Amino acid sequence: MVNEDNAHRLVDTLVARHDDFIARWAQTVGESLQGRLSTAEMERELTDLYEAVCQALRTGGLDDPGEHFGEVRSLLIELSRNRARQGFTPSETARSVLALKEVLEPELVNGEDGVRVYLRLARLLDDLALLTTEAYVRTREEIIASQAEQLLELSTPVVKLWDGVVGVPLVGTLDSARTQVVMEKLLQTLVESDSTHAIIDITGVPTVDTQVAQHLLKTVVAARMMGAQATISGIRPQIAQTIVALGIEFGDIPTNASLSDALRQALKEIARDTEENAGALL
Repeated sequence: MVNEDNAHRLVDTLVARHDDFIARWAQTVGESLQGRLSTAEMERELTDLYEAVCQALRTGGLDDPGEHFGEVRSLLIELSRNRARQGFTPSETARSVLALKEVLEPELVNGEDGVRVYLRLARLLDDLALLTTEAYVRTREEIIASQAEQLLELSTPVVKLWDGVVGVPLVGTLDSARTQVVMEKLLQTLVESDSTHAIIDITGVPTVDTQVAQHLLKTVVAARMMGAQATISGIRPQIAQTIVALGIEFGDIPTNASLSDALRQALKEIARDTEENAGALL
């Protein structure tokens, strides 16, 4: 346990040496960040954090870092999120806290009481540094998940090929998550473009197994439920042989060797439907 008077003296020292300690802390952190963060922004972050730590120590002391450290934790989480977005490493982020130990050690380690106070403060700063790592990791996970979602969106475009015809050129492996994105974008585009035909092109899909076939069938069924005729194109000879060998059945789903063949067939069907509708009106 740290004597309450010693804790108060610690706070008095931190407050009295406010500008000096912050300047030295900012210099130490700046050396580790190697100029990749503006000095003004770094000093603002460290000043806010330093003052919050002083206030927390004044309120609750060193032996019970509870709710009174709420503001400190909030500032550290925000600092960690900023560092993660700016591309710094977890170690560089944690050092923004740990560097304060280097600044304070020669000033506080003076006599038995000074050593005791410093060691308790050092443990507290270690805990806060761990908090920065946890917040950093969570932020990086969020960034990675967001980037993966954006890449998934970019890798599954739905394009308008002709009036009444939309196409989905698939490239790469088709899994459950990607199938869901394809479905959503295809159905949305069908509605927005008032299209009656959808062509799912698998020219860029390296292999087709039972699982991929099931994903394709789900997409076709979803398009049909919207009243659109769905066609699968890009059935290369190797793909056709694999489909036959696996016993995969596409049922009554039209297939074509190329996207151009599928588009040609779709335009013929649209022209035929237009003639039939015109004849019915007459």
